[in-house]
Amino acid sequence: MFEHLVAFKFNENYTPALGDQLIATLMTFKGLIPGIHELTAGVNVTQETDNVRGYTLGLRVTFCDQEALSQYGPHPAHQQFVKSLDGILDNVVVIDYPII
Repeated sequence: MFEHLVAFKFNENYTPALGDQLIATLMTFKGLIPGIHELTAGVNVTQETDNVRGYTLGLRVTFCDQEALSQYGPHPAHQQFVKSLDGILDNVVVIDYPII
């Protein structure tokens, strides 16, 4: 299995309502994109403000294998989500690793 972690940092155009909409969209991926074993997403509520640095939303996707992870990026549902971030995304951090 492979883990895919994403932290999203948004600009001033972000609103909590938009965050709810983005999370709802992300949660549909498990039924749309093959190879997803588990998926969670949510708003960052950490009390550790020194570590947050403006990253508002988190995503964790567990894929069945590396092939499923490699097919995730170009999948139309993922690409549509990426396009929906135009004008609101300031930065994103992505970490992928095999689960040992």
